[in-house]
Amino acid sequence: MVTITIDGKQISVDENLSILEAAQEADVKIPTLCYLKDVNEVGACKMCVVEVEGSRHLVTSCNTKVKEGMVVNTHSERVVNSRKQVLNMLLANHDVRCFSCGKSGDCRLQDLSNEYGITKSCYPGSAAKFEAKKENPFLTYYPELCINCQRCVSTCNKVSCNGTLHNSKIGTRTLIDAPFGSDWKETDCESCGNCAAVCPTGALVAKNRKKYQVGKVKKVLTTCPHCATGCQYYLVVKDNEIVDVEPANGPSNKGLLCVKGRFGSFNFVHSPERLKYPLIKNRETGEFERATWDEALDLIAAKFTEIKKKYGSDALAGFACSRSPNEDCYMLQKMVRCAFGTNNVDNCARVCHSATVAGLAMTLGSGAMTNPISDITNDVDVIMLVGSNPEEAHPVIGMQIRQAVERGTRLIVVDPRDIGLSRQADIHLKLKPGTNVAFANGMMNVIINEGLADEEFIHQNRRL
Repeated sequence: MVTITIDGKQISVDENLSILEAAQEADVKIPTLCYLKDVNEVGACKMCVVEVEGSRHLVTSCNTKVKEGMVVNTHSERVVNSRKQVLNMLLANHDVRCFSCGKSGDCRLQDLSNEYGITKSCYPGSAAKFEAKKENPFLTYYPELCINCQRCVSTCNKVSCNGTLHNSKIGTRTLIDAPFGSDWKETDCESCGNCAAVCPTGALVAKNRKKYQVGKVKKVLTTCPHCATGCQYYLVVKDNEIVDVEPANGPSNKGLLCVKGRFGSFNFVHSPERLKYPLIKNRETGEFERATWDEALDLIAAKFTEIKKKYGSDALAGFACSRSPNEDCYMLQKMVRCAFGTNNVDNCARVCHSATVAGLAMTLGSGAMTNPISDITNDVDVIMLVGSNPEEAHPVIGMQIRQAVERGTRLIVVDPRDIGLSRQADIHLKLKPGTNVAFANGMMNVIINEGLADEEFIHQNRRL
């Protein structure tokens, strides 16, 4: 621990903290534009500068570590003037069109400009104009709104670990090379939108943002319905209609979303093609006609009763969808058992996962995942993927596996296919299709015969 003074307030903090982190612990506000903890700490924007006693120059608080006895002033006249200068330079080449910008009301540059009283830059800007990239169906890039904070580049390269966003030069201007143009399908961009989520301006923006203003919506925390990762996010609701989603810092997704969760998980709710009322086929015309709920339920009940009387209870069955809530599945099986008088109840999850459920239950005592995702992706030496393609099936887990590989984790892919992660694998075992069981038996043979099994753990956790 070290003792420092921030704006006359003496505090004791961990010596590994930056000035910015120490200030946050002391409830002292230091403005930032480019800072993302553990992701983007390059100090590019210079908005977080502070005055440190004994230093000739202002220092960036986001990447300057605290020292014993350090005296920091976060809002001296020199610091405030420096921040105003930064905003003036940023706005000089910024296309100020806040009323039509999708991030209006949620723009960090707008907030800071208002806070420091900068409504218009005092410097002449570049006359160069850059065309927006709008061909991507989900994301748009407006170069004239970019402030080169590097948040998107760092997120793409260090968090999503996809590496498709880079810096590029046009004359003296540094711009982000965002693959959202006409060739977006030929790039490796996954359209996850994590770059747009961290953009402090409207440079990188999801097309959904045009549908609403931040102050006129409410947010509802829920879980993404797509895969089994269980990503947490907020449904953005305007006038009782879902218009967007925002990632939450859930235990499995840690603020990340994939293209399916961010852009494909809610539009169907308000689709004009969605059935909103019962339809009964007219036997004379062969066309479906609108009916009331009472008419539809009476018809269904009559037909079920007719089948039951004629063929018996076992002629009926209930088949549940794996995406249905537990409560709905419970009510279905109760109706089948009590009203139909049969135990013919099933779920589509059993059809596609019956083998894995049985195998997991036999070996681990549960037919479901027995460990958190972090056990696979955090602080591990080796990850072995057998017949799994998480980048497509569970993209957010795929991102976390790529993070682990970037940190030095070894990756072994066991798959006859050339999946995306096989390019980053240390070993890619291309099994002959149908030899999975032989491979698993061979691995177990080596683990047992070479004494690699944790016998004590097995003894303590075996099923008696």
